[in-house]
Amino acid sequence: MASTANPRPLTFGGEPLTADRARRMRWTATGMLAAMAAVFVSTHGLLGVHPAWGYINAFAEAAMVGGLADWFAVTALFRHPLSLPIPHTAIIPRNKDRIADTMAQFLQENFLTPAVVARRMAAMNVARALGEFLTAAPERSESSDPRTRITSGAAELLAEVLESLDPERLGDQVRSGLAGQIAKLEIAPLAGRMLESAMVDRRHQPLIDGFVRWAGLTIEDNEETLREIIHGRVAGVLRWAGLDKTISSNVLDGLYKLLAEVLIDPDHPLRFKIEEGLQKLGQDLQHDPETRERVESLKIELLENPAVAEWWLGVWERARLSLIRRARTPDSMMGQEMRKSLADLGVALQQDARLQHQINRFARRTMVGIATRYGGQIVKLVSETVKRWDATTITDRIESAVGRDLQFIRINGTIVGGLVGMSLHFLTTAVL
Repeated sequence: MASTANPRPLTFGGEPLTADRARRMRWTATGMLAAMAAVFVSTHGLLGVHPAWGYINAFAEAAMVGGLADWFAVTALFRHPLSLPIPHTAIIPRNKDRIADTMAQFLQENFLTPAVVARRMAAMNVARALGEFLTAAPERSESSDPRTRITSGAAELLAEVLESLDPERLGDQVRSGLAGQIAKLEIAPLAGRMLESAMVDRRHQPLIDGFVRWAGLTIEDNEETLREIIHGRVAGVLRWAGLDKTISSNVLDGLYKLLAEVLIDPDHPLRFKIEEGLQKLGQDLQHDPETRERVESLKIELLENPAVAEWWLGVWERARLSLIRRARTPDSMMGQEMRKSLADLGVALQQDARLQHQINRFARRTMVGIATRYGGQIVKLVSETVKRWDATTITDRIESAVGRDLQFIRINGTIVGGLVGMSLHFLTTAVL
């Protein structure tokens, strides 16, 4: 808990302030006070010997009084002097709750109000600073490059997120999201426009060639089946005469020849018939309600088919494992691409004024929103944290931070008191 943890060393003027340094200054101030007391006692019997001893005695007397007064004042801030319950002493331990509320109120009024946050953010170019950070060259080696640390951390975070999530459930969620978007999209008109555009640019020819080749390979793979069908269709006399084999061979040869001519001749009549069919299909996909309805029904059936869902889960699992493996490989393309993307982003943030304006505006609105929504909770957290500290903890923390300077107050009080005492002695003896 914060109340029992030792305070971390604080800094003041670039030097660490520790309890040892504050303690040394306390002993120095106390030593000066003891020295003034010793001088006061030792010079008290020498007042009649020479007038100079009177000045020394007056200096020591006033310095002792000033040092004691400042010791009392400094000690009263943190504890009861000499452990005596003197009123209005041990100010900080007795008022720690009020100090916590005052600190929280000061923080809220001077730092966390929307107007102050907006004014501070308006004077900052967050986008440009981020761009300079992302494009800064590493000072020593690649391991010291902030971009390397950022990309490594981001890649490891991505891997851990992908591992921690339920793969099947996440895959179902992604599939449901994609299916929902596809279900909203009417694909028939889109397919029709794509087909028409392809035909205008003559990009449909490879599609026809592919279809012709597929037809030829299909006939070749099922040649025996086709021969049996032809054999069963011809008359019995022809089978008895053995002409069925000749007929089936002629039919198959005619089909092969037809397909070869269509594939070779770009002006073949059958190719024109196919093109007419494709043109009609493109028109129907865009303008025929029945065709569009059939396509949409087929789309819904595919989306709801369990086999499609199972296929998608397999695709998603392979993609997930590949991402995890690439994220955890130090020299993978993912890290290089992320570093290059960060560098490009840094250049854009420095050179694109419009992008800077948008990002700075977003950062300003975000910080103002945080101050508006959570400013009260932040100051409440500060107040409650300080209130949970016990009196000893808060006293040690504040004394560690400013105790050394408070001891300088004691030293200055001793010296100034001595000078005042010597001045008063001069006025009472030489002037009055």
